[in-house]
Amino acid sequence: MKRINYLFLMSLLLVSVFGYSQPNSRETAFYEDQYKNLQIGYSKTTSIVFPYPIKSIDKGSADVLVQKAKGVENILLVKAARQYFFQTNLTVVTSDAKLYVFVLNYDEDCPDLNIKAENAAAASKEVLFASGNENQKKIEQSSWLALSKKIKTGGLKKSKFQIKLEVSGIFIHEDVLYLRVAFENKSKINYDIDQLHFFIRDQRKSKRTASQEIEIQPLYCTSSSAVIPDKSEVVKVFALEKFTIPENKLLTLQLLEKSGGRHLEVSIKKNLADKVIPLP
Repeated sequence: MKRINYLFLMSLLLVSVFGYSQPNSRETAFYEDQYKNLQIGYSKTTSIVFPYPIKSIDKGSADVLVQKAKGVENILLVKAARQYFFQTNLTVVTSDAKLYVFVLNYDEDCPDLNIKAENAAAASKEVLFASGNENQKKIEQSSWLALSKKIKTGGLKKSKFQIKLEVSGIFIHEDVLYLRVAFENKSKINYDIDQLHFFIRDQRKSKRTASQEIEIQPLYCTSSSAVIPDKSEVVKVFALEKFTIPENKLLTLQLLEKSGGRHLEVSIKKNLADKVIPLP
């Protein structure tokens, strides 16, 4: 009788321990839905392609090597620093204010070699950037909205060599200025853009003082095309961090032709604020 009771108690104990050690099925499903599992190897590199530039990277272990692909901002390269590492995680924040979390597992035989992050649900869409670090997705959306607006700003153009450079609209949204710029080529020769500069410069140059120029780098442009075909017009929107034009200063757009001499400049005076149109 004692033996039967002893065996019964042992069986009950084993069942309890086994049941306690198994993960809750709901928790497991939630975990797998929330985070993307990646298999990475020691001798092969895994590429993760994000829809927007990478702003921040954090890895859970030194056993994993990560770096952005050379020359690009939205591809992350991942591989194991040592074989058979313990499971760890990888956290990435992108410029569209999204947080991605990946669970990394070691698999030398069948690692994931090419992953699109957009196929994995973002862990969070509530990322708040530090002041001055703009949300790239919002800037892109506002840029395309400015491009589609029919309202036009007049008087800001320069024509020469059958080439016209015109600022056809100036818009603002959340401390970002959007300049809509039209490039028209009436000639029979393609115009290859070498550079387009935005300068805040002195209105008048003094022979005794050095001219001061401050170049403003665009945050975004709606098109990367560097060619204005003959007999055509190309319109782009450039997003710039908000600024004002001081007294005796100008905002100058300087267009330079590649391997050519058809250079143009358009200047905007201090009344820039009078020409700005708010975007909804």
